[in-house]
Amino acid sequence: MGDGTGSSYRLDEIDRRIIYALMADARNTSAPTIAEQVSVSGATVRNRIAQLEEHGIIEGYHATVDFEHADGSLMNLFLCHVSFDEIEGVARRIGTIPGVINVRELMGGRINLHVLTVGTDTSDLRRIGRDLAKLDVEIEDEFLLQTEHDFPYTPYGPADGQPREQLTDHISLTGGAEVVEVNVHEDAPIADCTLEEAAAEGLLDDRTLVIAIERDDDVITPHGDTEIHAHDIVTVFAPNETDGPTVQGFHGPDREPDLRTRQQ
Repeated sequence: MGDGTGSSYRLDEIDRRIIYALMADARNTSAPTIAEQVSVSGATVRNRIAQLEEHGIIEGYHATVDFEHADGSLMNLFLCHVSFDEIEGVARRIGTIPGVINVRELMGGRINLHVLTVGTDTSDLRRIGRDLAKLDVEIEDEFLLQTEHDFPYTPYGPADGQPREQLTDHISLTGGAEVVEVNVHEDAPIADCTLEEAAAEGLLDDRTLVIAIERDDDVITPHGDTEIHAHDIVTVFAPNETDGPTVQGFHGPDREPDLRTRQQ
């Protein structure tokens, strides 16, 4: 799997939660739905998905088809052996055989290829077996596939029974400056304050600039009299570290911000 480009990309908690949601149900999961679960903006989710695709971490979205229900076809799994120095090329050629829908290369052991096929009947499956033999593939065993179950990778999901932490997304710039995107907790000191009031109370220092506020489906250009509401997504530019008042005022009194670096 992959082309090696993913090694330069380090997953953080936001990435993992996005992957978990897509693995659970990519077809019925939208960016706003994931954003609500992860407590970031829909724009952040869409940007992260684009980055994960660009780095080869998410390689595609595939339909799961029940061929038996569709037209009475049979699904068969061939367990095969191929010479290890030829496995990659043979795997590509196997993919050209009509009826082959998946080829999986394995490391170690004699069985080093799984070939998943669809045939209209047992005669069609035997035809696929003969085509495999023509490629010098040794079939060690085969099984009719009854049911397949897919599950998301649990370590990437939220911990059971644990409150979801407020996740903060930020870009580190040269000179120590950062652009931070943070969700306003309902108990945050800055909630229901105008930006002028927040500055006067020390919740924002004089070098911090609020760039944008995302509220529901609207993006608000902030001014001094703009009021911050709970659950707003606020984008902040700060020429200092984000472990000070820049971010703390957006979180509840008993919650520590979880800072994550956005990949470039």
